[in-house]
Amino acid sequence: MKTQSEFIRPKLILPEGYDKLLLHSCCAPCSGEIMEAVVASEIDVTIFFYNPNIHPQREYEIRKNEHKRFAEKWNIPFYDGDYDRKEWFERIKGLENEPERGKRCTKCFDMRLERTALFAHEHNIPVFTTSLGISRWKDINQVMGAARRAAARYDDVIFWDYNWRKGGGSQRGVEISKRERFYKQEYCGCVYSLRDMNKWREQKGWAPIEIGELHYGDE
Repeated sequence: MKTQSEFIRPKLILPEGYDKLLLHSCCAPCSGEIMEAVVASEIDVTIFFYNPNIHPQREYEIRKNEHKRFAEKWNIPFYDGDYDRKEWFERIKGLENEPERGKRCTKCFDMRLERTALFAHEHNIPVFTTSLGISRWKDINQVMGAARRAAARYDDVIFWDYNWRKGGGSQRGVEISKRERFYKQEYCGCVYSLRDMNKWREQKGWAPIEIGELHYGDE
């Protein structure tokens, strides 16, 4: 596989000839490759960081500030959505024991991408995409389904269903993360993924996750 420095990026074209894009970002490691790809294609991109699932708030602030730093490096507008975790807990009530990629994740994606589509509608940004699907830990069809449902709420908003994994996108994301020494989160984000990951670590005889400790390139 070619390294990031050897890779020649293809010219990306937004749907229907539009030139403005809203990127829903879950974190810097997942968004770094997408940001560099759209900037290389001279697409006018805005970042929308809306992730009320992230727990605890310290983890939320670390992930948000890490991404904000990278957006500033590229002079990309960065909007911080509300940390309305009370509504998030209401949305996933009764699904606390669902497995990863289960019904809880669908509800979570729906909430975050509904708000993204609303932001695009309110700010006259005709196209949105999301970094959620670039991670191989996520079910890409689950993400795409939530995004399409969100876009269907508005006549003036389109979801760009570009597969950011293809062509080595996930690996380039890792290379960028190491280059930038991004904070390396060790669980999906929500309190239940933290709970389940720590249970798994306990079974392995490992210490629980320490928030704010790891960065890409530390290995």
